Parts: sequence; structure tokens; C-alpha cells
Amino acid sequence: MVYPKADSVGITRTKYFTIQDRILLESGREFGPLQVAYETYGTLNDKKDNAILLLHALTGDAHAAGYHSEEDKKPGWWDDMVGPGKAFDTNKYFVISSNMLGGCSGTTGPCSINPETGRPYGLDFPVITIEDAVKVQKKLIDFLGVKRLIVAGGSMGGMQALEWSIAHADMVEAVIIIASTSRLTAQGIAFNAVGRNAILSDPDFNNGDYYDKEKQPERGLAIARMVGHITYLCEESMHNKFGRRFQDKDKPNFDFNIDFQVESYLEHQGQVFVDRFDANSYLYITKAVDYFDLAQKHGSLKQAFEKTKARFLVMSFTTDWLFPTSQSKEIVQALIKAGKDVSFCEIESPCGHDAFLLEFETQTKIVKSFLAKGAQGE
Repeated sequence: MVYPKADSVGITRTKYFTIQDRILLESGREFGPLQVAYETYGTLNDKKDNAILLLHALTGDAHAAGYHSEEDKKPGWWDDMVGPGKAFDTNKYFVISSNMLGGCSGTTGPCSINPETGRPYGLDFPVITIEDAVKVQKKLIDFLGVKRLIVAGGSMGGMQALEWSIAHADMVEAVIIIASTSRLTAQGIAFNAVGRNAILSDPDFNNGDYYDKEKQPERGLAIARMVGHITYLCEESMHNKFGRRFQDKDKPNFDFNIDFQVESYLEHQGQVFVDRFDANSYLYITKAVDYFDLAQKHGSLKQAFEKTKARFLVMSFTTDWLFPTSQSKEIVQALIKAGKDVSFCEIESPCGHDAFLLEFETQTKIVKSFLAKGAQGE
């Protein structure tokens, strides 16, 4: 890599915080102790009120920015947005990113060791929700000494940010929701269900107890990722990338091997994913996303937002059909009805749902303006 960059947070490391007590989960089950993986960038000020919590998407982790070593080829998942002078300016803010409960990148999840058995939890891990993930994050924020907080996230991260704004209204002063929703549609749940069934049907899944086995449920997990990845793109971006072009030839094979470039791309995405993610975690986190429904939980979306005291920025993208602009507008309209301060922007992009990870230049201008308005006390 080219290092160091002037606007990079540089070499970072993942740290770990242990929650010793048990947490009451939304299901009614108590769970603990547990570990949280997190990274921080910038410095917490004396008033402890300049913190921003970044909340990752479905398969993200704590490594939001910078590099873990000078040999790293790829920076953190939101590196273009986090650093000196960037949208989340580390010269001004203390930026925090943590791995979600149930994950497989350092925070306790199904692949973690169950202290009662000495073996990975597997399917003995409790079913979790977005609310549970926020409870765990709150423990981390208290440990770090933060008094006031801005929360920001895209996709599933936006769901967590919404939950933060309601569950901890006295602490959260601003919320940034990007390409997200207050609840999945039936179609969204259906895509997750297909992914989970691909994993559950893999002959190597072994009822979730596969960690010490020679074979892992790799094919099921790869198919789940392939299905999910289709929802992150859009027809325009897939056409521009692949069209109906054949893979390395100009005529079909007339068999069931890979013919088209788009098939090869999805196969590659599935295989790369298997190398970094756990099949059980995919089951648990997609289920947490499915359960998230603020209107159902609070009576209506307007009633849910009556509890919050924060300013909101909501952003959507024109070609995002997984969490379309209509769902962002539903959030905005409910906030307006609840009498809250909300700004909204729909961004033109050919990138589909993945735009929140790619359209950093436009997002940076909007986020900077929103944060500056708060700093000026307007």
C-alpha cells in the first residue's frame, strides 16, 4: 500500500472490552460474560462530548478506517469517510467502531467459546436483536467515558442508529441514517430466508457444530452471499459491469458450468466471503435484521420517534431497491410528524444499495454540512 496518506488515520489496532455481567436480551434470556471488539480514531475531548459511533452493515466489523499493518492492501470498510478532514473528521471527533454482537470478528458470537462447555457456542448462542446489539454497544460507550454521542450507520448500521436514538435519547445528540429502513419489507425478509436456508441445507452444516470438522458449510455460505450480493447492486450497475457478456469466450458452453461474467463475479464474491465470515453468524445477524420493526415495537413510527431528542440526517440512493428512497421518506415523515429536526437527501447513484460504501465524495459534503450545523448550535 501507499503509506502513510495525509488524510489516513494510519496504522490502527482492534481492541477488546469484556462485559463481565450478564445482559438481559430481548428474548428474555440472560447472556454473558461477553467480549466486544472495537477501534477508535481521534481523541475524546475533556467534556467527553465529541464522540461519533459508527455502526457497520450486515457483514462488517470494527475495522472502519486505517490499516492494521504497512503490508495491508485494503483499509477499513469506511476509510474514505473517516480520517483527518474527512466526513468524520478525526481532528475534531473521537470516532468509535465496534463489531456487532453475534459477529465473528472479535465480538462474542456463535464461533466464540462457551465457558460452560469449552466449545464454540454454535446454535447454543442465543437469538439476538438489534436492540440487544445496542445494549452491548452502550456498555462499551460507558466504558470509554463518553457523555454525548453522534451515531451514524448505513444499512443495518442505520437500524442500530435508529435504535440508539430512541433507547438512549438523553445521550444521542445527532443521528445519520444512510441507505437504511425502520423495518424490512417481506421481500427483504425473503432474501434473508433464502440465504439462511442455503446454509442450513449444506450437508456440512452439521446443526451448527462444524468448527472442529474437516469440512465447513462453505458452499451454503457462499450461496447465501451470492443471493445477498445481488440485492446490494441494481439492474443498471449489473448491466454496466457485465451485460450479457460471456466469460472468456464469445459463445456458450452448452452445459451448467459458468457461462456469463455475472456468474463468475457472484461465484468469486461467495468464495471470498467464506474466507472471512462465519455461517452461524450469518444466520443470527440476518435474523436480527428481520426482527427489527420500530413501528410494531412502539405502536407506530411516529410514536417511536417521540422519544428521541436528536437531530437527524437521512440519506438514500436513487438505485437502491433493497432499502429504497420510499423507506427513507417514511422515516423522515414520521420524524416530521413527531416534531423532530430532520434533513433529507436522495443521492443520484448507479451503484445500488452499495452506494453508501462507494459514493463518499457526495456523502462527505452532506455529512460535513450537517455536523457543522450542530457545532454552530444552529
